[in-house]
Amino acid sequence: MLAPPWAHAEAAAQPALCQARSKPMARLELLFGSGAGGAKVPPRAFARFVAREITPRFPDGLSVLEAFGQWRDGSGALLREPSRLVLILYEQDPAADAKIEAIRSAYKVKFKQQSVMRVDGTSCVSF
Repeated sequence: MLAPPWAHAEAAAQPALCQARSKPMARLELLFGSGAGGAKVPPRAFARFVAREITPRFPDGLSVLEAFGQWRDGSGALLREPSRLVLILYEQDPAADAKIEAIRSAYKVKFKQQSVMRVDGTSCVSF
């Protein structure tokens, strides 16, 4: 018997089954463009943004990775730009979504960006 189409989505929503030494934690990836064609977001400005907007909301730790991204904007143009990926693993928190959206909004306003990509998931984590 075949599973109904929604069964896969329900399985994906279940917490990860982790090994004895690890535990499931929420995984957040935020991808920040640094300015395609217009004003660039310098490293110092981004570091200040992390210190003022991200760290107070997720003080337990995060990682910042330099990247290069491309995406198609609303007009269909392919844009390429240096980017930064911020990775945050955190305990599930009912207030987390509001914190994440505040970070995204602040970046778009401060650096005049169209979007900040958000990727959510669950990972097994041990320290």
